[in-house]
Amino acid sequence: MHDVLVIGGGNAALCAALMAREAGARVLLLEASPREWRGGNSQHTRNLRCMHDEPQDVLVDAYPEEEFWQDLLKVTGGNTNEELARLVIRASSTCRPWMRSHGVRFQPALPGTLHLSRTNAFFMGGGKALVNAYYRSAARLGVDIRYDSPVDALELRDGRFVAAVVKGERIEAKSCVLAAGGFESNREWLREAWGRNERGEWPADNFLIRGTRFNQGVLIRHMMSQGADIIGDPTQAHCVAIDARAPLYDGGIVTRVDAVSLGIMVNREGLRFYDEGEDFWPKRYAIWGRLVALQPAQIGFCIVDRQAIGRFMPPVFPGVKAATLPELAARLELPQQAFMDTLNRYNAACRVGRFDHTVLDDCRTEGLVPPKSHWARPIATPPFYGYALRPGITFTYLGLKTDARARVHFGGEPSENLFVAGEMMAGNVLGEGYTAGVGMSIGTAFGRIAGHEAAQAATQEARHALA
Repeated sequence: MHDVLVIGGGNAALCAALMAREAGARVLLLEASPREWRGGNSQHTRNLRCMHDEPQDVLVDAYPEEEFWQDLLKVTGGNTNEELARLVIRASSTCRPWMRSHGVRFQPALPGTLHLSRTNAFFMGGGKALVNAYYRSAARLGVDIRYDSPVDALELRDGRFVAAVVKGERIEAKSCVLAAGGFESNREWLREAWGRNERGEWPADNFLIRGTRFNQGVLIRHMMSQGADIIGDPTQAHCVAIDARAPLYDGGIVTRVDAVSLGIMVNREGLRFYDEGEDFWPKRYAIWGRLVALQPAQIGFCIVDRQAIGRFMPPVFPGVKAATLPELAARLELPQQAFMDTLNRYNAACRVGRFDHTVLDDCRTEGLVPPKSHWARPIATPPFYGYALRPGITFTYLGLKTDARARVHFGGEPSENLFVAGEMMAGNVLGEGYTAGVGMSIGTAFGRIAGHEAAQAATQEARHALA
């Protein structure tokens, strides 16, 4: 029998497995996917948001705890557990040497990733390289790994983990870490959560999944049925506006279109619906998926002109290009009169000062609803470009309530040997909203905590058995 069972195969699960193994535990990791798709959503990531009080290798200047906390507080609207959030923030300042010891390499922020050189450490080779480095390290240290091993249920006794069931096989361990992701790939659950809107549509039918198809939420649903304490709103998620031509699963970060703050967004009726210049893009990009989900047919259109080209990360698919705005409306199949009225009102309302996309500049609209608070310039320089965007869900926030020791709770009481990390508990920190890189910060912090705690619990279990 193994000491620690880790269920999941992404960043949080791997951090847990490595920490438990370093503590001397015999570890088995169960990954639901085949080997070639291992890593869950982590394979699509790029960076980790890091607190630091002075320049550190690939990070410039300083990003102190209080600023990180205020950024998180703003994007979540206060819907966060401050104790756990600050735990994540502090852990983000010390985790990189440990990550390097397991083969992860870092590089400076990529061109086009505005403002992140100070706040985020980028993985050399991206999330796939990080995942592969962790798997190599796990194999070298003697962690047992099984692929194609989805866990269907857990055997629990008075809040204690006893065994997991995989395709009818019962697997025992002294302790367990749950790190199997959210439920974003479960279309029926998304439909159940979002329901029908006032137009009679099922919004979830038009959602794309940016990451793995294997996050079906089986264990979350199972833990709910077992009386585990749950946290989070099932409709809240890391939800980004992505290219409508993206694949249903695993499109990853390249399907994102980062041009919204440089232009305007309209719905299929040709109308604007939110302030595109509210704040810096890394802080606000993750609100746009939900905003688009609330529009007719769950589709929006990002409109920019030649002035924007070269100022945002080039997306994988080229935009629809036109020499005139009426031609662009026709090519995007938008109502031309409403579209032109929207553009004309926006252009007339622009009060252009000194445009600078690296600061909250003084280019704004006046007398326009909704306003554009920054980076507002008339869209009048051909050629013009349009990108059709749909909601792209990265991961859902409904999950298991936990504490600073990553313990699963039942009726307010913590389990002695069952722990949780990653997307299965991210809702404790992210009640809503998102800021770039914080998902990896949460997964790394709680993966390491859960692995350490699980190893300790396994040791205690062994001592009791000998007593």
